[in-house]
Amino acid sequence: MEGFALLLAATLNAGTVLAIAGLGLLINERAGVVNLGAEGLMLVAAIAGFATAVASGSDWLAFGAGALAGGALAALFGLLVIWLNTNQVATGLALSLFGGGFSAFVGINFVQAKLGERPQFSIPLLADIPFVGPALFRQHPMVYLAMLLTVALAWFLYRSRAGLVLRAVGESPESAHALGYPVRRIRLAAVVVGGALCGVAGAYLSVVYTPLWVEGMVAGKGWIALALTTFATWRPARLLLGAYLFGGVTMLQFHLQGQGVQVPSQFLSMLPYVATIVVLVLISRNAAWIRVNMPASLGKPFVPGG
Repeated sequence: MEGFALLLAATLNAGTVLAIAGLGLLINERAGVVNLGAEGLMLVAAIAGFATAVASGSDWLAFGAGALAGGALAALFGLLVIWLNTNQVATGLALSLFGGGFSAFVGINFVQAKLGERPQFSIPLLADIPFVGPALFRQHPMVYLAMLLTVALAWFLYRSRAGLVLRAVGESPESAHALGYPVRRIRLAAVVVGGALCGVAGAYLSVVYTPLWVEGMVAGKGWIALALTTFATWRPARLLLGAYLFGGVTMLQFHLQGQGVQVPSQFLSMLPYVATIVVLVLISRNAAWIRVNMPASLGKPFVPGG
């Protein structure tokens, strides 16, 4: 039971990275913009956050630096695809490649750097409950903030006027423009906020989850977060559950290795990505269901008066 509690705690920790990045990408796609540059955004934010944590010793300043780095790169991406109408897929891939190379170059001097002693977090009284305490109530505050963010985003999208406008822009930007809404500025705001959340996820990865800097450390998590938006049919609560599912699959490989299961380590390392492919294949079998839930203008440029 103790081992299972530790596995559950590790699942929440691993799923938080995917959840925060996935929520950011969901905001992008709800506005009609596909950002394939999440991997690069997270890498740049990871080194920005780690360098800030090394210099300041503050996790929260590191998260802020990650958000700024992610938001700045996302703003550049937004200007290219929203105002200059460059291809969203090609621009996103270019951003991902740029982020990988730039973070590797900047991070050369931080490969051997170490953070100070990591603080231990726990919720008084609740953390002492057998099994439940170690599994749920000894997490970094960002784990709980990710859950609150999911609830807040669901309320924003389905219960607020601003959320309705954002979804309208993603469904029919022409209609939103005809009603007087600044479609391009709304899309840019969504892209920047989404990029900032990807940045926070990258900083969490290098400062809390690992915590260290290694070139390419995001290791496909940006792509998994992107797949999660489709897996969740663009709904925040489903995305959070999906993030924990993939986080659990990721942690399962280490748990099995620790239990001495005689399975090649390479096969276990494949599990998160195999699970991603299997889920996407199963979802794609029902094309009508995808069309009903997917924002109608996803990936399509908008030119006022065009």
